[in-house]
Amino acid sequence: MSIGNSPEEDRNPPADDRNPPDDRPSIGRVLQQARVAAGLTVDEISASTRVRIPIVHAIEEDDFSRCGGAVYARGHIRTLARAVGLDPAPLVDQYDAEHGGRPAPTPAAPLFEAERIRPEPRRPNWTAAMVAAIVAVVGFVGFTMFSGTDADSSGGTVAEGPAPAKTSPKPTPTKPAADPKPVPSESAIAAVPADKVTVIVVAQDKSWISAKGKDGQTLFAGFLDEGEKKTFQDDERVDLVLGNAGPIELWVNGKKIDEKFEEGAVERLSYSKGDPATG
Repeated sequence: MSIGNSPEEDRNPPADDRNPPDDRPSIGRVLQQARVAAGLTVDEISASTRVRIPIVHAIEEDDFSRCGGAVYARGHIRTLARAVGLDPAPLVDQYDAEHGGRPAPTPAAPLFEAERIRPEPRRPNWTAAMVAAIVAVVGFVGFTMFSGTDADSSGGTVAEGPAPAKTSPKPTPTKPAADPKPVPSESAIAAVPADKVTVIVVAQDKSWISAKGKDGQTLFAGFLDEGEKKTFQDDERVDLVLGNAGPIELWVNGKKIDEKFEEGAVERLSYSKGDPATG
């Protein structure tokens, strides 16, 4: 009977010693808490990121089997993290640590520069040069002889008629300068109906927005490209959700909202008659 640990215990230490517990919250838990803190639903996240609703639910439950592979899983994690205002790098590193890491990059094949072939210098074609010179001499002699014969045969002079009178050019009529086109001002935007709430949204960069009326009816939900403008009207109230509020400019009931939003911030706003006033 031996005293101490058995050989099997020395070769196989307890599981707690081999794999110390990880106190970090799971990836899905972090994404879900950040989404709830931002006040966004799964439907809104799916519409802003174009990640399908079942995949968003699966990732928040730490089920990455529906992503279609590790590459797509990393891409979905980055997209969802940015949509809720998180840094995606720690979450992607955590995914790699829990799922075997990224594959080692394949070294690129060496490139060889092709040897340049220098063209041989062309030798001058003396035969062609001599033929061209002979043709030029013969042509010059023939032209000289023909010109002398014509000069001897014509002894008279040609009478010149009176020179035509010079006419002064007609003045070109000048076109009156066109009136400059009027530049639209903010007064044109102010011409909105007084019995409705009118909200104009202009995107200076690509951004996702959602607009609803007082009864909860969705007026618009989707992306606005750079320079795109949308106008929303309702009898009582217009509710807005700005997925990337930084590049958004707002006009409410004909007046511009001067409040500046942060890049990447999610803003929930509400406007009614008598505004502008942020919700």
